[in-house]
Amino acid sequence: MVTRRTVLAALGGGALAATGATAALHGDAPFGEALRHALGVAGPVPTVRRAVVTVERVRSRCRGRDVDLLTMVPPGVPTRGLPMSVLLHGRRGNARQAAPGGTAEALVAAVARGQVPPFGFVSVDGDDHYWHENVPGDDPMAMLLDEVPAWLAERGFGAPFACTGVSMGGFGALLYARRRAERREPARAVAAIAPALLTDWAEMAKRRAFSGPDQWAALDPLRNLDKLGDVPVGVWAGDRDPFLTGTRRFIAAAKPAVASITPGGHDDTLYRKVVPDVIRFLGKRVPR
Repeated sequence: MVTRRTVLAALGGGALAATGATAALHGDAPFGEALRHALGVAGPVPTVRRAVVTVERVRSRCRGRDVDLLTMVPPGVPTRGLPMSVLLHGRRGNARQAAPGGTAEALVAAVARGQVPPFGFVSVDGDDHYWHENVPGDDPMAMLLDEVPAWLAERGFGAPFACTGVSMGGFGALLYARRRAERREPARAVAAIAPALLTDWAEMAKRRAFSGPDQWAALDPLRNLDKLGDVPVGVWAGDRDPFLTGTRRFIAAAKPAVASITPGGHDDTLYRKVVPDVIRFLGKRVPR
């Protein structure tokens, strides 16, 4: 395997190597013919391309405020009608922080390699409401269901085919799938990364996201499994996740299409580890 260290050694080290070799590895400058032969690299060096990310400020009638609308798509693909997955952030997050580490890179790489058909992500600000109308007149779930598809259509994108969420967003993604099923407009996939599935009201009450235990029970995915419909579900979590008890209960009862418990906690290190699998899971369910 050709590594950066190998290239630096071949170039003899120094500042020139540190700049020129890095640029070459990342496709910003061509390898010299002699250097390619010395390193055993055949053929052209691929150019590293980044996801195309756009952020706009839009007015949400459902939330009664302006919110950020972020889209992330692979480079070089037609965006007209491009299928999109809603991407829900966790507590204390926002649209700009919704994508777990490595999402853009994994999406670009998977599409470039032909592992998945092109698709993108769309995220919006949801605050800490657990993606429901916790505050009267501020309904982030209605925004997801009614306004996000319209905003995407206005920009030429396709309708949301899936929902992906991290932590509180994982809870929200499962609730979103339920609401789509209730509308008889089922999502094609839902991906929950380290979903914040609590099992104790005293702990949930600290988040001030529900009016009481009855409202929580009515919305909790753990207690409303039958309302998800037939949507394929993927769940990923670390074995040291603070919400692991609830996640294991969900996996045991719902028997999701993908159930992955891997070494790790409730953090970006774990998210980066599982994101490529999440991209593949979603990619298998992109509408053709």
